[in-house]
Amino acid sequence: MRWLLAALCLSFAVTCQASVVITVNGKPVDKNQVLKPAQSTQTIRADQKIEKILVLKSARKLQLISDGKPIKSYRISLGKQPKGPKLQEGDKRTPEGLYWVDWRKKSDKFNLAMHINYPNVSDAAKARREGLNPGSMIMIHGTPDSEDNPEELFHTLDWTDGCIAMKNYEMREVWNLVKDGTLVEIRP
Repeated sequence: MRWLLAALCLSFAVTCQASVVITVNGKPVDKNQVLKPAQSTQTIRADQKIEKILVLKSARKLQLISDGKPIKSYRISLGKQPKGPKLQEGDKRTPEGLYWVDWRKKSDKFNLAMHINYPNVSDAAKARREGLNPGSMIMIHGTPDSEDNPEELFHTLDWTDGCIAMKNYEMREVWNLVKDGTLVEIRP
């Protein structure tokens, strides 16, 4: 009797599974396509100019933009207090707004680092009105990598003092693709 009940349940489950139709915007979609992982972003051609770095704080993503379209995306870490714009030095927040890559350096602590021109005019004026020091030295940089602090420890944490951090091999790629003077837009 139990085997009959099991067979009945199994046939019911198979029949129900066959009738499931996944739709997107009202159109049927092949289930196998929905379950596939997203395709990686295209490779960047040597002649493609990166016109903007777009940082999406809530998604923890940094995107390289060319011809108005994202062509490469990276997972990032932010300041220890990631919500809201940077207000003052030491608040551990990552700024929000429009900035520029204005210089770069090789760092003993963070490998490669590209400085953004925080505070911009708006940030400085707001801090002055509030009687605060807005801080400075906000950078897009790599991650410490030592025997005591392997890079993997940092990758999914918000650990910086307000900077934007990436894996070192990704930072090397961004370093080589992005020129000084490139626009950096940081969104909440």
